[in-house]
Amino acid sequence: MTDQAGETLNFEAEVTKLLQLMVHSVYSNRDVFLRELISNAADACEKLRMQALEQPELLGDDPDFKIVLSADKAGGTLSIADNGIGMDRAELVDNLGTIARSGTRAFLDGLAGGDGVSLIGQFGVGFYSAFMVASSVEVVSRHAGTDEAWRWWSDGTGTFHVESVPLDEAPSRGTRVTLTLNDDSKPYAEQETVERVVAEYSAHVPVPIVLKLGNGAGEKTLADGSALWRKGRTDVAETEYAEFYGHVSGQYDEPALTIHYKAEGRHEYAVLLFIPSMKPFDLFDPERRGRIKLYVRRVYITDEAQILPGWLRFVRGVIDSEDLPLNLSREMLQTNPILEAIGRGVTSRILSELDKLADSDKERFDKVWDAFGAVIKEGLYEDAERRDAIYKIARFKTTTSDGVWRSLSDYVTDLRPNQTAIYYALGDDAKAILASPQLEGFARRGIEVLLLSDPVDAFWVKTALGFDGKPFQSVTQGAAGLEKVPVVEGVADVEAASDSAVGTLSALFKQTLGDKVSDVRASSRLTTSPVCLVADETGMDRQLEKILASHEGAPPAAARVLELNPGHPLIKGLAEKAASGGQAEALEDAAYLLYGEARILDGEPPDDPGDHAARVGRLLMNALS
Repeated sequence: MTDQAGETLNFEAEVTKLLQLMVHSVYSNRDVFLRELISNAADACEKLRMQALEQPELLGDDPDFKIVLSADKAGGTLSIADNGIGMDRAELVDNLGTIARSGTRAFLDGLAGGDGVSLIGQFGVGFYSAFMVASSVEVVSRHAGTDEAWRWWSDGTGTFHVESVPLDEAPSRGTRVTLTLNDDSKPYAEQETVERVVAEYSAHVPVPIVLKLGNGAGEKTLADGSALWRKGRTDVAETEYAEFYGHVSGQYDEPALTIHYKAEGRHEYAVLLFIPSMKPFDLFDPERRGRIKLYVRRVYITDEAQILPGWLRFVRGVIDSEDLPLNLSREMLQTNPILEAIGRGVTSRILSELDKLADSDKERFDKVWDAFGAVIKEGLYEDAERRDAIYKIARFKTTTSDGVWRSLSDYVTDLRPNQTAIYYALGDDAKAILASPQLEGFARRGIEVLLLSDPVDAFWVKTALGFDGKPFQSVTQGAAGLEKVPVVEGVADVEAASDSAVGTLSALFKQTLGDKVSDVRASSRLTTSPVCLVADETGMDRQLEKILASHEGAPPAAARVLELNPGHPLIKGLAEKAASGGQAEALEDAAYLLYGEARILDGEPPDDPGDHAARVGRLLMNALS
């Protein structure tokens, strides 16, 4: 055992920065610190409840869990004590000296930008919110089943002190956090303030909360620890849902959708889930971990079971099973057929509820899709079983929607005469896609095109078989096939160069450019631009090629098709020169310059900038002579 003097340690660098922001910033709602400390205490109790299933001796003569709050107005202190699992010395150092979850940088950036209240709790940093109100924090803890107790202390200035303490100065098990409140936060040592904060934020944690009354007057129960998810939906007020959502999500937004039901039949389980209205900062964490708390008959098991697929990782809440064994190991969590069945059932219910929301409250659903559409679309690529259900709720911006979300059903309803495919365009953002020359012929015929700018779009469209009998087709791949779709009424026809002249120019350009292009041909997709590049029918869409190029071992970029606009004055003029023969040097320059222009229109530099510049210079000199 470390001697009584203990030792002083440094916080990790990012914790130090976090503490500086906490200590030196004033937030509009500092109540958040108490909710976070109560949530930590509740989690500690639930972890011990689970561990005691196999080691009941850990409970000793204290089987009933509770959280005890003590407010000392005269001394200016507030303490939060639990009889949960507790921490040993190593756990105190690890848990209170580092930030527990990934996404720390995003959290700190958001916190520095003034959005701290909405972010606290999302990355395992809830404990540090205590320094918003405290000039110093003391943590005394004793791990259940051990005969050692430890004290952790810090004033939030970059170091913390850890030392052993006599057992008579520590809880019999669990943790006691004592805050010495700063001058601006003395009201948190008053009974009325504590009662108000608990009622507002922590009334539905699954562990009873009591407040020690002054002058030895006993205790007052502030929360009874009842399981909200076990109640019927009609027995729960919206304010209660909002309070519980805050507890399980660590967020301060209002839930966009609450899903509360009990499944009965082959498997029985209670579900209380929330879809947030704002993105969690770990939404795109590479591990794609969910945050669903799993219970078995009200006994907390874990929040690390991957019950829902990765594309629903933004969902928060509780699933409580009647059928699972209480002694679930990590390995069993990965392969348990009951858990898999629950996951399938809950996933289907979430999709059904989203579909209902889309029909009943378009504005609210659109906000959900704004926040999480890019994640839900991962299911189109990964989850073939539910692809049709995801298609029903999927929404897209299009070339004709003026920034409004459209469903695939809307799209199919408005197909143009003789249109046989659902057309899409991939790109980095909608603005860049709309500037693509490949869209010109589609606009001329009034054909709506899906604007797909999320990285996952390049993947799911490759595996998509179609919707409502209509295949998906890229506007930048293969032949456009627009000839049978009529031009929009009132749009004037353009006189084009003859097929033979354009054919001669195409052959000359192909011979000149060699393996830089796979083919050169006349285009039906261009109306105002002279040229564009497209992938051939069996090739890879250019946007997917760009995404894969950023990864090691990606295949080299394939040569693309150069399409010429027969109605463009420049192409018509060049076609006439090619058909009449002569001016070989000028036509060669034109081939390379137009290929370079097509690359620029595609968001890429010319493949040989020096050669491109020399040819432009020669063209300008000829124009001056």
